[in-house]
Amino acid sequence: MSDNVLLPALGESVTEGTVTRWLKKVGDTVAVDEPLVEISTDKVDTEIPSPFAGVLEQILVQEDETAQVGAALAVIGSGSGSAAPAEPVAVEPVAAPVVIPEPVAAPVVAPPVVAPPVIAPVVAPPVAPPVFAAPAPVVTPVATASHVSDAGYVTPLVRKLASENGIDLNGVAGTGVGGRIRKDDILAAATGAIQTIPAAAVAPEVQVSALRGQTEPMSRLRKVLAERAVASMQASAQLTTVVEVDVTKIAQLRTRVQADFTARAGVKLNFMPFFTLAAAEALKAHPKLNASIDGENIVYHPTENISFAVDSERGLLTPVIREAGNLNIAQIAQQIADLAARTRSNQLKPDELGGGTFTLTNTGSRGALFDTPVVFLPQVAILGTGIVSKRAVVVTDEFGNDSIAIRSMVYLALSYDHRLVDGADASRFLVDVKSRLENAAFDGNLGI
Repeated sequence: MSDNVLLPALGESVTEGTVTRWLKKVGDTVAVDEPLVEISTDKVDTEIPSPFAGVLEQILVQEDETAQVGAALAVIGSGSGSAAPAEPVAVEPVAAPVVIPEPVAAPVVAPPVVAPPVIAPVVAPPVAPPVFAAPAPVVTPVATASHVSDAGYVTPLVRKLASENGIDLNGVAGTGVGGRIRKDDILAAATGAIQTIPAAAVAPEVQVSALRGQTEPMSRLRKVLAERAVASMQASAQLTTVVEVDVTKIAQLRTRVQADFTARAGVKLNFMPFFTLAAAEALKAHPKLNASIDGENIVYHPTENISFAVDSERGLLTPVIREAGNLNIAQIAQQIADLAARTRSNQLKPDELGGGTFTLTNTGSRGALFDTPVVFLPQVAILGTGIVSKRAVVVTDEFGNDSIAIRSMVYLALSYDHRLVDGADASRFLVDVKSRLENAAFDGNLGI
């Protein structure tokens, strides 16, 4: 007796998927829930586990072919050969829609309705195509390396980290799914292996990237991001306005409540929840920044669904905090921590990357003062937060006296679509955000 393996639904609006790689070949024995085939959609790249145990008798949809949700991908039977060989289903390959999540981090984030595509492997010694390690719809892309075992799949980031620390991948025991090597495995292997160099003894050695001199195909995520970025820049008129904000009072508030907040909320309190809440509140008063253009109509969204950029091993992704304007600081901090962690571990559901109406990107997470982030349609605005740094600034007291003081300062850069948002609109929005942050009256919004 034989059973058909069907393409399951991988999100509310996903109607088809492209086979990017078969993980088994005809004649192979397959166990229940064992990864069988790698599927790519406009929202998510993932592995489809086998729903049956047996022998893979037929492959009906070949690599690079596209099938509708519910279509038969393969036939699994007892291996007796009783199943009549069927002709492979010829499905015309289609290009992946140019729809992905809002931008994520410097320089930008990709917005709604998209999911992480696969990171293409480095073209070094023979490299097999990427593999995802997680049951659908969990997305767990993993790039491959020339390791001696089946568990030797590593991402370019892990390979680069190993190269930088002089770690031989053949000698690392992976703790990931199926024994695969993860970033934490490399860091653990590097512990103790890195010698302490006396201060000023020698100039730091330049770590040469494993990608230097190589050629590799763009990952599907990078291709879609590139297409959307170009389309967004061509279809909209974008410019950026920057303000400087004194967040010293927030820094003092964090110091005062950090221990109690962490104990009660279960997460640390950083600046992002404050930026998120201030932006969400300002969007309520400035609906142009929380809108979309639909032909000749302007759609003002009823809720503030804020996408935020997460730098993952696969690239920049933007999970969504829904109805952020109705949340407190603790709830926002918890959602940021949860969504960011599940983004990096490829545990997000496709729909958690869609539906954003405004984006926040923390361009200061790697030390940048500010940048000019790109707005990704259909959104009309994105707010970039630079690094919070202490520096000497002129302050004026209530009597008008000036003095120089050490303050915690940050730049906020708002990029927007000038077809809908004027410079005055952007400035009014930024001034409200600035005022909210500098007054720092958040004690009643902490939620602890």
